Amino acid sequence: MEEKQFAGILNGAVPGEPVKKDENLRRGNWGNQIEFVLTSVGYAVGLGNVWRFPYLCYRNGGGAFMLPYFIMLVFCGIPLFFLELSFGQFASQGCLGVWKISPMFKGVGYGMMVVSTYIGIYYNVVICIAFYYFFMSMTNLLPWTYCNNPWNTPDCSGVVGSGYQINNSLANATTSLVAGVSEVVNRTKRTSPSEEYWKHYVLNISDDIGNFGEVRLPILGCLAVSWCVVFLCLIRGVKSSGKVVYFTATFPYVVLTILFIRGITLDGAINGIKYYLTPQWQKVLDAKVWGDAASQIFYSLGCAWGGLITMASYNKFHNNCFRDSIIISITNCATSVYAGFVIFSILGFMAHNLNVPVSEVADHGPGLAFVAYPEALTLLPISPLWSLLFFFMLILLGLGTQFCLLETLVTAIVDEIGTDWIIRNKTVVTLSVAVVGFLLGVPLTTQAGIYWLLLMDNYAASFSLVVISCIMCICIMYIYGHRNYFRDVEMMLGFPPPLFFKVCWRFISPLIISFILIFTVIQYKPITYNDYVYPGWSLAIGFAMALSSVVCIPVYALYKISRSPGATFRERLKAACRAHPKWGPALLEHRTGHYAPMASEDTVEARPFKEKEELKEEQKEEEEEEKKEEISLTIQGSNGSTNTHNNPNPSA
Repeated sequence: MEEKQFAGILNGAVPGEPVKKDENLRRGNWGNQIEFVLTSVGYAVGLGNVWRFPYLCYRNGGGAFMLPYFIMLVFCGIPLFFLELSFGQFASQGCLGVWKISPMFKGVGYGMMVVSTYIGIYYNVVICIAFYYFFMSMTNLLPWTYCNNPWNTPDCSGVVGSGYQINNSLANATTSLVAGVSEVVNRTKRTSPSEEYWKHYVLNISDDIGNFGEVRLPILGCLAVSWCVVFLCLIRGVKSSGKVVYFTATFPYVVLTILFIRGITLDGAINGIKYYLTPQWQKVLDAKVWGDAASQIFYSLGCAWGGLITMASYNKFHNNCFRDSIIISITNCATSVYAGFVIFSILGFMAHNLNVPVSEVADHGPGLAFVAYPEALTLLPISPLWSLLFFFMLILLGLGTQFCLLETLVTAIVDEIGTDWIIRNKTVVTLSVAVVGFLLGVPLTTQAGIYWLLLMDNYAASFSLVVISCIMCICIMYIYGHRNYFRDVEMMLGFPPPLFFKVCWRFISPLIISFILIFTVIQYKPITYNDYVYPGWSLAIGFAMALSSVVCIPVYALYKISRSPGATFRERLKAACRAHPKWGPALLEHRTGHYAPMASEDTVEARPFKEKEELKEEQKEEEEEEKKEEISLTIQGSNGSTNTHNNPNPSA
């Protein structure tokens, strides 16, 4: 028994075993605990840490954003992170199967799938743009270094002197960069070469969200490459993705450190860092700042996406997910702050040399990472090499999250159908989801694609995440019952949840989320991109996307109530809320206490994920043991010999 518990703590890694066997043979498990932690870190630490967190700080007054961000992290982010991990690990099911806890709320799982679908579509478009920059960095001179290109405008002014001779050697280039920085023209409206490269060449942006223009074929090709990479890494599910994350989850920190060291050595970097850390307290009273903080917590940690439940469902039953949740959450938020230092040191350098405030040196929006970072890279010695490394890092950060988004959808589909055929052909499901995701992402590769990307980012993955998390918390704590869930967690981990998490799950987290949602609705402001104001019909589409995930909850609840047994509405409601008989640990050996099967004939029902072949083998072994006992009794009766092993009581 102690050996089994020790094996569970190590996520099933039994010392001395040459081959680690899966605990759940039907679904599979992580190879070891490290694979789960690295995958979860890769899932949480994504593009949002680089292009969304600094962007939200930049938009919400620098350091003023830190206060609501860390409050949301402590009282909402970490508790909900632990709640979702324990939820998925206990049931060993995806974001749909776990709602056997209260079948009426299965619509929450469908809402998670809708959110993951929206995010997966536009998230891979950002990855494909990183692929594009990666390929365009394979040159002697980065194309966004100077203003002498066909796509540049008269307002273009770079931090690297335009009089610099392009054909000089790279060694001479590094010595003359500092002198070239001072050659900046004062204009009423200055744009950098990297900004114009982003707008006029990469995006070739149109003047309206309804003016799609043409498909940007280079971006479309990179989108195909991105989806192919995601599919190949998930071709064997968690078995293949668990190996890939050893590299994708660790290498980005190497590049970030290099860029941080380079950034803080630049002139004016301290001004950008001050802007990053100094709070503008008047903005703390703005509900939108708090709404953005909550949205960023959910966006970055991955709460309410369904990914955390899915990844934890492949854990072994006794894995210490409480410890994992603390490690992953702290690592994620530390990375966000760390990336912010890198971004704002570069912004401070640019503002210093252009004699403008830090808030005016770059556009708002996800393009910040494709404007500020590329310009910073032109200042580094051997800039194409650093550009390759940086955009490769962006690709790895994005892929780590995209793996989990795709696996969330695939696991939900496979678990819901649950037939032997679809489990054997899970690769076909993965390929189908990838193809559909690619086709749905094609409109985002047009000239109006950036408008749609921002629309999806602001509406599809914003307040709907807050609603889903709040309802999930209420369902588990108040419908299923907090005492029942605390007992489940204690049975799984060997200790009850800490008091702080109990209080947050029951009271603090739902209250904070509810108030933020109310204030966000009251102080709602329509989305804009630079000087462009979105038309009303596009905002209606944005709200439709946001509501499409939330509306799944009441629609499925009404459907489940109508199909539940009972003479009155109240009886049907109780039946729909009551936990399903199959709710609980997936494997029979973990179904103890009130989850233990009541009769031997219910063994197959109580263990839905146990292989039928294993049950047949166990029955055969029992029959063979009975035959051996009968033979031993016959031998004793004939010649009087004893067999204490098979029959310890001959007189019987």
